[in-house]
Amino acid sequence: MTNLNIIPFGGVRENGKNMYAVEVNDEIFILDAGLKYPETEQLGIDVVIPDFEYLLKNQDRIAGIFLTHGHADSIGALPYLLQQLQVPIFGSELTVALAKLAIEGEDSLKHFDDFHAVNENTEIDFGTVKVSFFNTTHTIPDALGIVLGTDEGQVVYTGHFKFDQTAQAGYQTNFARLAEIGSKPVLALLADTAGTEDIGKPMVSEKRIHEYVQESFENAKGKRIIVAVVASNIQRVQQVIDATVKTHRRLIFSGQDVEQIVTTALDLGKLNLPAPKEELFATLADLETLPAGQIVVLETGKMGEPVKNLHKMAKGENPNISLGNSDLVFIATTPSFAVESYVAQTRNLLFQQGADVKQISTDLRSSGHGSAEDLQMMINFLKPEFLFPVSGEYRVMVTGKKAAEEVNIASDKIIMAKRGDQYRYNGETFAKEGGITVGETMIDGDSLNDIGNVVLRDRRILSEDGVFVTVVTIDRKKRKVVSKPKMTSRGFVYVKANRDLMKEAGKLTIDAIEDYLKDSKVFDWNELKNGVRETLSRFLFNETRRRPMVMPVVMEVNQNRRPHHKGPEQTGKKPGEKGESNKPQAKNQNNKKQNNKNQGKGQKKSNPNQAKKKAIAESATAK
Repeated sequence: MTNLNIIPFGGVRENGKNMYAVEVNDEIFILDAGLKYPETEQLGIDVVIPDFEYLLKNQDRIAGIFLTHGHADSIGALPYLLQQLQVPIFGSELTVALAKLAIEGEDSLKHFDDFHAVNENTEIDFGTVKVSFFNTTHTIPDALGIVLGTDEGQVVYTGHFKFDQTAQAGYQTNFARLAEIGSKPVLALLADTAGTEDIGKPMVSEKRIHEYVQESFENAKGKRIIVAVVASNIQRVQQVIDATVKTHRRLIFSGQDVEQIVTTALDLGKLNLPAPKEELFATLADLETLPAGQIVVLETGKMGEPVKNLHKMAKGENPNISLGNSDLVFIATTPSFAVESYVAQTRNLLFQQGADVKQISTDLRSSGHGSAEDLQMMINFLKPEFLFPVSGEYRVMVTGKKAAEEVNIASDKIIMAKRGDQYRYNGETFAKEGGITVGETMIDGDSLNDIGNVVLRDRRILSEDGVFVTVVTIDRKKRKVVSKPKMTSRGFVYVKANRDLMKEAGKLTIDAIEDYLKDSKVFDWNELKNGVRETLSRFLFNETRRRPMVMPVVMEVNQNRRPHHKGPEQTGKKPGEKGESNKPQAKNQNNKKQNNKNQGKGQKKSNPNQAKKKAIAESATAK
């Protein structure tokens, strides 16, 4: 019997970070490698990617990474994964091109070129597994689903999909291919459920959205239009280009991400220009000369998310664009739940600047993910024995499960997996057999693996209650405090208005240190500082009902300072007279003889370098 396991590394019970591993005998097939944008409480984090530890330990078994489409939630983790292990990458022509763009800035990956373009006519034989593909409809062309053919049956991963009868060429689903796959046994279906939640509005077709964009542009006569759109949403970019041309405007790119992605899509023929480039495109420099009614600015942000840059623009922090009542801000992207409040704040700021604001998601139910009815249609095409709802938070996985039950998928054959769960097929069912630890890797700037829960907790405390610092110097040898504590606060209280609080905190700092120095038999810097921290934390909470981060800085007077030797003019003695230390070499030689003498007596020879290192280490610890 074939050894078959399915392990989600992300994309279950969360929005984004799609990554799934299917183990077939001794090979691992990785389906997508995406990222997600941080939740509100993940302060300062840029993006979150899956934990690769298990894959790194088993990298010799990885057959390849198979990508469904070119959005960040499916390819965004590639730059980080490929820095640690390099394996073949498979995807459609556009997906591969965007994956290359994603790793372009990594010096360590400049020579990596193990990319393989595939389409729905491609079949790759890995021996025990045959990998094939099928076209799906999404907001980016060349989106694919993936089929792993095994002796136990087919394992199918839909990627992100929806059914749209009005879809244009390049976005169309091949229904005949779906029927062909469903004509053979499908053991397990990993199906996108992100769009199955009912929000009270019917899902509209992309044709209707195209008309909506066109109408919005036509109704904004005399106004400059700033469009916020996810850079990799090629379908929405195409709709903006078409509306720009039809309303006789010029298109200006604001942001490097969108320009690179659009240029790549144009080069591959995935975007159509209904007018010559020189008549369609303008530059930021043209903002000063073109009439407002002839301008469309395509605004995007880092990693293709436009919201942050739009927020800066609303606060007047964009050096190129100042908003006013002659502007229409058109938000042509559906924000994730993680940034909904941020989008609402941005809309408020935009209105305060006098701009008109339109947002597609408030007027139409638009999504690149299929509805519950679309999921049911996919199930009816493929007729899977087992269903794994994926690509969504838990509530949408539940709605996906209910939709599947309505088309006769038994409840016990619907697997509501968690990240790291390992489901092994035993010939009858997928049984959960333990699992692996799959955490989250949080990326802050260029750093990797150094942002964890402890750091986030500290950031949260700092953001809520601030920091309280006390600095004091001690004489460890004499076991006493030698300087009055100096205290400062940031984000906690205003020092000048809380002198009594500061005075009492200083007294408690001295008491805590003196109590430790008096009672401790073995001196320990950590114990000393922890005692001060606990004392002050308790006091500050009792006084203010807040818990700032308390940082005691305890320094030690330098006990290794060399004695100051008086010069001849201070001693009144002439050079060469008794008491003058102007023969250091002889003195060193005498010390050397003394050391040799001590060695001869079986005593351990002292090492001045070790003493020096110890003194430096003690000083560093104190600081």
